Amino acid sequence: MSPQISNNIRSLRRRAGLSQEELAAAAGLSTTTVGKIEQGGSVRMETFARLAHALGVDTEALFASGSPHPVPDDKGNGRYLLALRRQLMPPIGLVDATATSVTVASRADLERQIDAAHTHYHADEYDEMARCLPGVLAGTQAALFAAEDDASRQAMLSTHARAQLVTGKYLTQVRQYDLAYQALSAGIRDARAAEDQITAAVGVIGLCWLLLRQDRFSEAQELAVTTADVVEPRMSTATPGQLAAWGELALRIASAAVRNNRAEDARDARRMAASAASALGRESSNFRTHWGTFGPATAAVKTIEDLSLKRDARGVLRDSDQGPLATAALRRLGRPSPSSWNRHRLDVVRAHALLGSHQDAMDELTGLRIEAPEWLKHQSIARQLMQDILKRRRRTLTKDMRLMASHLGISG
Repeated sequence: MSPQISNNIRSLRRRAGLSQEELAAAAGLSTTTVGKIEQGGSVRMETFARLAHALGVDTEALFASGSPHPVPDDKGNGRYLLALRRQLMPPIGLVDATATSVTVASRADLERQIDAAHTHYHADEYDEMARCLPGVLAGTQAALFAAEDDASRQAMLSTHARAQLVTGKYLTQVRQYDLAYQALSAGIRDARAAEDQITAAVGVIGLCWLLLRQDRFSEAQELAVTTADVVEPRMSTATPGQLAAWGELALRIASAAVRNNRAEDARDARRMAASAASALGRESSNFRTHWGTFGPATAAVKTIEDLSLKRDARGVLRDSDQGPLATAALRRLGRPSPSSWNRHRLDVVRAHALLGSHQDAMDELTGLRIEAPEWLKHQSIARQLMQDILKRRRRTLTKDMRLMASHLGISG
């Protein structure tokens, strides 16, 4: 952890007139933990949130403004995604580069290619995404340049925006945040230029997800709030796409607020999401109008995520198979997207681990390794949970534990 973060926490504690023992008691932590944090020990987001709550500040107030720690060996990632980098970050000089010849496909064909990219994404086929997306971006760009009138240009701007947004979705998932920002921001601008409000809103939902992953909670919340105000639908006449976009923005507001120690804002946003989900009636998946699957079950798993962040393990396990998440309800209402459902299962893993039920936690993790192996590799929380299980294990590791540690790249 950056020394600046440690200094921020120490300074806020002293300003509040608290000793380390008093801060630890208020945050539900041990005095030893608080001492280690102030000496630069590593901290998880849930611990930041508990410290912020105890200190009466936004979680962001704890974060540093200094330079990041040096990365021991990051050169490997630079070798990947070269074709995407060329599309999103072309070299710019004093003379325009010579245009390359690209066959101009029909808009319908390009839309099918974007749909196929989404299929790869939800199947966790990330290598296939890296291979297909440069061609999709080049194809939509070529068709945009070839548009012969304003109407066809407006239509192609929307299609090009969607190509950039699915690219940004993939890049955020694999934690290439700077590239993801390039794709998402360009997609939002193109959708706005095309006067395609829903597609632009979908891009904002993605950008809020990116900001959340960078711990930029206030910015994510403010962006989602202002966008939700613009696109708020009339429930009686709204299309599924409008309801889903508004509901997904409410989920982003809540996720940012709960992480930033703004519980009341989070509760209000969860109510907004529940209203949109209720108006939809069941899970809805249409990636031409939604960022992801949205409906009653998705709203429910995101509410359980709040309980997980508060370390309410019994609450997570209690609610994980009730209401919209009961087996019969899931059959009737539909399931969340694979990534949302799998993320929910990691919350269940955490709950079991907190209660000391390590075999139950391993059973859930093993199921994820079998069903979504590539997705699981990109989840830092999975590595953290597995490291906790290994740290507390007193007996010889089971075969599943050894396989999971190897799969997640955990050594030692």
